[in-house]
Order: sequence, then C-alpha cells, then structure tokens
Amino acid sequence: MFAIAETHEFERLSAALPRLEGGRIRKKLRTSIYPALEQNPFSGPNIKRLVGFDSPTWRYRLGDYRIFYEVQAGMVIVTAIHRRRDAY
Repeated sequence: MFAIAETHEFERLSAALPRLEGGRIRKKLRTSIYPALEQNPFSGPNIKRLVGFDSPTWRYRLGDYRIFYEVQAGMVIVTAIHRRRDAY
C-alpha cells in the first residue's frame, strides 16, 4: 500500500483549472485515481512510465489531462497536472 502526497506545484496547477473541469478532476482523483495508485502505481490501463526524465516519472491519463507523479520510498508524489497539448 502506497501513501499519496501532492506537491505545492500540483496544488497550484489544479487550483488554476477551469471551475467545471477542476471539480470533475478533483472528484475523480479522490474516488478512483488515488485508490488505484495506492494499490499499484506502476501499471494500469491509464498509467505509463515516461522516458527521458532524471527521476522515474509516470503519468496517469485522465481524458484531456495528464497527471504526473513519482514513486519514492512507499509514497506516490503527485507533481503536476497539465492538458495533454501542454504536457509534453
């Protein structure tokens, strides 16, 4: 079982999301994404490890948005959220 932590950058970016999309995303994070990441943050239908990052980074695909996170010492550290067009 992994613990979930959000960085200040993630909190800032999620607060800047449009109101309707932001509410939908925050609800989805609480109800399904975080529970899935707590169980297994390394594989799943919407999870992919990214290539070319200094520290191992994964992304979770949520519609037009991508949620980026790292796994360190039993913790999933959620670092950022971006629209797909701006993420890569």
